[in-house]
Amino acid sequence: MFLTVFLVCLLIIGGMVAILMTARTPRYRTEPEHLLALFDQALESRVNENEWNAVIGYPIRHDEYLEGVRRRAHRLMDDHGRHGRVARGKPLLDSEGQAELAALRDHLAARTALRHDRRQE
Repeated sequence: MFLTVFLVCLLIIGGMVAILMTARTPRYRTEPEHLLALFDQALESRVNENEWNAVIGYPIRHDEYLEGVRRRAHRLMDDHGRHGRVARGKPLLDSEGQAELAALRDHLAARTALRHDRRQE
């Protein structure tokens, strides 16, 4: 009985170790479309602070330009956002912040469209 239980436990633990050794680490890669969708939601007051912080607080290492956009958006939140505004039914950013975010969103959308056009040619 002891030997059977020991072998079953060894088999389960060995299988788990084998699965963990062969599985790759999941990676999250922020793309321009993710930022555009987040900016659209923020401009329409449909984003909460957790969603905003999850995307904007995560460094983008694969694209220097997107990292700059992320930093500008983070700075916008620091300068024009107030924590808890969404919970009180207000937009994430004040009116000046909304205008700057709209300009940042338009610039990112134009650059993304230009890159897609170049790839299709």
